[in-house]
Amino acid sequence: MEESLVRPSPLTDEAAGLRAGVPELPEYVDRLCALVERVDPLIHAFVPEPGRYDRLRSRARELAARYPEPDGRPPLYGVAVGVKDIVHVDGLPTHGGSALPPGVLAGPQAVVVDRLLAAGAMVAGKTVTAEFAASAPGPTRNPHRPGHTPGGSSSGSAAAVAAGLVPLAIGTQTVGSVIRPAAYCGVVGFRPTYGRIPIAGVIPNAPSLDTLGTFTADLAGAALAAPLLCDDWRGDGRLPSPDRIGAGEVRPPVLGVPDGTYLECAEPAALRAFEEQLARLARAGLTVRRVELFPDFAEVVRQLQTVNRFELARGHADWFARFGGLYRPETAAGIRVGRGVAAEDREAALRFRERLRERVAAAGAAAGVDLWLAPSATGGAPEGLHSTGDAVMSLPWSFLGRPALSLPAGRTGDGLPLGLQVVGAPGGDELLLAQAAFVERVLTER
Repeated sequence: MEESLVRPSPLTDEAAGLRAGVPELPEYVDRLCALVERVDPLIHAFVPEPGRYDRLRSRARELAARYPEPDGRPPLYGVAVGVKDIVHVDGLPTHGGSALPPGVLAGPQAVVVDRLLAAGAMVAGKTVTAEFAASAPGPTRNPHRPGHTPGGSSSGSAAAVAAGLVPLAIGTQTVGSVIRPAAYCGVVGFRPTYGRIPIAGVIPNAPSLDTLGTFTADLAGAALAAPLLCDDWRGDGRLPSPDRIGAGEVRPPVLGVPDGTYLECAEPAALRAFEEQLARLARAGLTVRRVELFPDFAEVVRQLQTVNRFELARGHADWFARFGGLYRPETAAGIRVGRGVAAEDREAALRFRERLRERVAAAGAAAGVDLWLAPSATGGAPEGLHSTGDAVMSLPWSFLGRPALSLPAGRTGDGLPLGLQVVGAPGGDELLLAQAAFVERVLTER
């Protein structure tokens, strides 16, 4: 695909320009719709919407009338946002990437959408998801190379940001559905602490794991959006200024590397890139400590899958009984497996998770670790659109409910993006974003 189609736009720049009236909203909507019309047929990030232009023009007029003076405009005034198609938006049908009748899936508008609209945003459209945020992929292509997956299940959200169609998109992560597509598409993915953004109004996959997250071009964009979407955010969402990083505003983090069978899940090329990133961070003065973690990683995987499959099957019990023939084979197989999982097995898996949380917290405290680092994915985006890739590198952190970021971090030998996963402490989302600024600065230095 032409390089011009890979053009992520910083959220901070777009938001500041729109608040200042550069461009004015009618011009912005014209540009947006023209870009979607030209680019989206090549990457299929958005669910088709016949009345998109008229709807956005109407929203632009409403915003302009409500906020005529720049000084009174909200932080996301006029910003176009993509919303994953398991998240309910009033006036837009929810398909969930499926063939089920949209009326069956309908529900009240999601809290996260209420918060976007309150901040002045415009919903550019629904973004393509793997069926019900599971594994059956949609038609979205990777903007960096159209024959490769963009990842999933938040496929359209990641691709829309990478292609510059929107500067902000909403995704969800049950196992790896924000971090992995962000890495494959070369953008920033932020998965907050489990429950930090209310999940109400979202079709569930596994409620004990499901977490809303964001895609942006850079870390500053994630920091701008976080206080607007997360509960009880402490601070204004601004990152430490470059001249204050390491000068007392935020102390440099101690970085932990979770050695063992978990890391060995990554492909050799991804591990080599990861080790190079660690060396760069160490040369920049950051402390890197290697800690044996997840010695029972196969059991961690098994226990998460127990929870995920049980809850997927229960959440879809009514729909699957009525419309089972309309489900994709991958989703139907997961539901059938989940039907065979006993409730007591799921409860045992949740108890295992509590013990794992205690163990990982103790290991981090003993080593003085602030942030854990790992590859965001096993490698670059795989070729083909039949799969969304392997979520294993996100799996333990999603199971633990810890906040995580994927930062763009170099490329594979054949030019596909790679990501570095940065994981914080539960509830420590604010510190994660602030301390990740040290990491992003090193990764982007020439």
